[in-house]
Amino acid sequence: MSTKTPQSSPEGKNGPVQEERTETPAETSSPSSTAAQATAGATARAAAAPGPSLDRRRWLALAIVMTAAFMDLVDVTIVNIAIPRMREDLGASTSAIQWITAGYALAFAAGLITGGRLGDIYGRKRLFLLGISGFTAASLLCGLAPSPDVLVAARILQGAMAAMMVPQVLAIIHVTFPPHERGKVFGMFGAIVGLGAVSGPMLGALLTEWNILGLEWRPIFLINLPVGIAGVLLGRKFISESKAPTALRLDLVGVVLATLALVMLIFPLTHGRENDWPVWGFVCMIASPFMFGGFIAYEKYKTRKDGSPLVELSLFKVKSFAGGIAVQLTFGIATGIFFLVWTLYMQMGLGWSALKAGATGIPFSLAVSAAAGMSVQKLVPRFGRKVLQGGALVMAVGVLLYIWESRHYGMEISSWQMAAPLVVMGLGMGLIVAPLTDTVLSEVPREHAGSASGLINTTGQMGNALGLGLTSVVFFGLIDDDMVFGPPYVEAFRSALWWVVAVLAVIFAVMFVLPRKAVPMEQREGGAEHSAEHSGEPAAAAEKLPVG
Repeated sequence: MSTKTPQSSPEGKNGPVQEERTETPAETSSPSSTAAQATAGATARAAAAPGPSLDRRRWLALAIVMTAAFMDLVDVTIVNIAIPRMREDLGASTSAIQWITAGYALAFAAGLITGGRLGDIYGRKRLFLLGISGFTAASLLCGLAPSPDVLVAARILQGAMAAMMVPQVLAIIHVTFPPHERGKVFGMFGAIVGLGAVSGPMLGALLTEWNILGLEWRPIFLINLPVGIAGVLLGRKFISESKAPTALRLDLVGVVLATLALVMLIFPLTHGRENDWPVWGFVCMIASPFMFGGFIAYEKYKTRKDGSPLVELSLFKVKSFAGGIAVQLTFGIATGIFFLVWTLYMQMGLGWSALKAGATGIPFSLAVSAAAGMSVQKLVPRFGRKVLQGGALVMAVGVLLYIWESRHYGMEISSWQMAAPLVVMGLGMGLIVAPLTDTVLSEVPREHAGSASGLINTTGQMGNALGLGLTSVVFFGLIDDDMVFGPPYVEAFRSALWWVVAVLAVIFAVMFVLPRKAVPMEQREGGAEHSAEHSGEPAAAAEKLPVG
């Protein structure tokens, strides 16, 4: 890698500012993760390694940003398991239940790329501290929420703050550690990501069941307070500031147009059933594609104006990338539907406790982790896209097995009987999520790789939000009275799983446009930068990173 050593400017109140300059971009490979939402790879947006004199405090900085990333990942998976208790305590409607999770995903998706650019422009340490402070404050609001509306608003704020915080994590790691240490560091990051995915549901179940100080579900949010406060205090002291030498400009109009288009689609889906599908809902859904059209037109204008659109539309001329975006979107829809209705099925349908429901998901998480490692290291280099297609088929088989078991055992089904379909589903998911980003980026030109990877992750979050909105149709739409628990929820769960099977069939078909085999990084046009889950923008240059 040919880079110039970052020069330090005089210390400001946020610490020394590292100015990053690059001559020749280098290559990265994307770490991947697994969670309710998903597994990931990360974009390091930094441009160069630190100077020859290494600061021993870099390991403390690593612990701080990894803890913040862990806090975000756990928060994504911890909420689902407590939703039935939230509903009972707050008297939340079905639409409020959906927005508790979908609102976070939508705000997170809308702000990812912008959050990355803000860090490049104003300083990654500054945006990290702002993001973790806001995330902590939003967690407090969630924990104290007196009504469903306040909780939904606080969750949307949480997602927006996460979109500021998380894109900085990998960039800070990148400018803090020299190339020879990054492989080990990103391996540690991958382990943290996996731990967050596995521990989230169980932690949520334990905190809910323990009913600490009679607070019921609220500690799942309040637990973020000491972590966030420590992150702010220590981050101010131990994280060094860094900026990009030439950062893209903000495209706030593009963010607003894209978000409006999504809200016009998702809001009527979540609220339409409770309001007997009013005319305004259909008007909004019909108008949503036109809003997307306005977004595309503006992005073309933005490209001509200053070359810094929110979405690089030329990427969609790459057939494999366009198909990969479709895969990511539909996969997000499938997971958005499954994880919410699965929780409701176990707790409201079968009457299980949060702890029993959380423990039931452990085989699934372990299977995802095992298959993810195997797919990246051994299977994909040999079999290419067939591994991803096989993952879609295996996951569909697991869902079909789940449908059969649910029908066969009915209300008497046990956790150990669920283990088989969950393991099969987990293996299928692991075969997809870990290698997907790298496969999709395989044919993307180097200069657009960072933007492409950020768009892949954003699209996955949008698909997740859309899937959560669709549960109003595919799940709650089949329940006459959602306050009557038991068999109605079990029947609705089985019906919703058929929709998941259908979406997986679409994913399998779309995967034919992916490259037969991903082009090795060293053979690509100068290399490319990748992103992990929750990343925003490209770095100017980066070292080659191992897939985690």
